[in-house]
Order: sequence, then structure tokens, then C-alpha cells
Amino acid sequence: MAMDSLDVAVREAAESVEQSLWRRLRADAARVAEEESGLAPFLYDAVLARDGFGPALAALLVRKLADRAMPEDRLAAVVRDAMESDPAIVDAAAADLAAILARDPAADGCLTPFLYFKGFHALQWHRVANWLWKRQRHDLAHFLQSRVSEAFAVDIHPAVPVGRGVFIDHGTGVVIGETAVIGNDVSILQNVTLGGTGKEHGDRHPKVRDGVLLSAGAKVLGNITIGAHAKVGAGSVVLKDVPGCATVAGVPAKVVGWCRDEPAPALTMDQSLQQGDYSI
Repeated sequence: MAMDSLDVAVREAAESVEQSLWRRLRADAARVAEEESGLAPFLYDAVLARDGFGPALAALLVRKLADRAMPEDRLAAVVRDAMESDPAIVDAAAADLAAILARDPAADGCLTPFLYFKGFHALQWHRVANWLWKRQRHDLAHFLQSRVSEAFAVDIHPAVPVGRGVFIDHGTGVVIGETAVIGNDVSILQNVTLGGTGKEHGDRHPKVRDGVLLSAGAKVLGNITIGAHAKVGAGSVVLKDVPGCATVAGVPAKVVGWCRDEPAPALTMDQSLQQGDYSI
């Protein structure tokens, strides 16, 4: 009973975030449509004509990825089935958008990241592809992975489980291998690789725990763990486990500091490699 009550509370909290974001999206869209009349038809179709956050997200994702091989009506059926079967997909998308608003200074409102941030779009398509993968629909999942890579320059294997509140900033060049795991409240910048170290099979990719910040150009290779609230410096090559709360940098990466009593690095987005209070 206690677990059921917890599940209900979590669901209600997620719905409140989704509803709040939807109100802000509509308000932003109405304002921009008035200020930029040339965008009004696009904004009406993308946001103002939709019944809620989920339907607007579904329509946007379809428009971004449709092509001659997979036209909008077929993609729309896939997204609809996924979202209706697993409402957590929409809940996670709302958490991801809220994460962008909290962490990205370039996000001056809900509308811009929702409509234009390809890291956000790629991650939401990945959630649909992962839903297909877990239902043994591997061929269609791989098709979506390929199209997402072509359209957004983000390549995530559809088998990868991804938590909530994940922020993929810019997105370009992000590559995440088949047996990787991404926790909650993780921030990933451009050109990050979560890869293997060779052609071995089996469990061969990194496990990224909650609250981790992976800075621009970081390469994390092999079946290793990046502990909760760790920070990986820009351009680093990580080949060994990283303890929770550690800051690592270099090629190969080494521990250069430890976090203090502060929010997770993924939330603060502080990519500096300070010594001082952080030094070991």
C-alpha cells in the first residue's frame, strides 16, 4: 500500500510539472505568434492547436523526423502507441524540458527549447525507440536510431535505459553504446562518447549514475561506472571507474578534486576544474 501511495504521489508530481510547462508553452507561443506573424501558422500547428503537452510533443517529433521512407502518418502511429502504452515517456519528457530550463542559460523560456533544441528532440525519440526495443521490435528501433542520427547528429543505441531529468546540451556528436546506462538528472554536453574499448561483445559500455556532469568532448570507454554526482572534465578520456562525487580530468583521466556540500554537478553545470576546496 505504501509503495502504491508513493507511485501515485510521484505520478501527481510529474503531472503538475507537465501541466505547468504546458501553460507556459501556450503563453509563449501566443506571445511569439503575435510578435512574429510569419511564425503564427507554425506555432498554431505546433502548440496552440494541440490539446496538451503530450500531443504537442508527439506532433513535433513526427514533423522533425518524417521522410519519404517513413511519412508522418506512420511515425505518428508509432509515437501514439508508445505514449499511450507508457505514459512515463511523456512524464520523462516534461522532466527533461524542466531540466533544460533549470540548467541552460540559453533557454529564456519554454518555447525555444521545446521547438528547436535537437538534444531534447533526440532524447525523446530515443525514449520511443527504447520502448520499441523492450518489445522486441528491434528493426524499427534501429530505423529510428538511424534517422535520429541523421537528423540531429545524436547516436544513442535504442537498448540504452535513460533516466528522467536528462539534459543533452547542443547534442552534436553525442554517441552512446548499446550496454550503457544513464541515470537521473544527468547532463551531457556535445561530442561526448559513452563507448567500448574494442570489438568485445556483452556488457561493454559505461554506467553513468545520477547527477553526473559529462563535459564537452569527454570520452568514457568500457564497462566502467561513473559514480553519482561525479564530474568529467572537458576533453577527458576515462578508462577506469570514477568514484561518486569525484572530479576527473585528463588523458587518461585522474581524480583532481571532490565535490562539496552542494547540488550535483549536473545541476550546477559548473565545468571548471577548481583546486582549492576541491583539491585532494
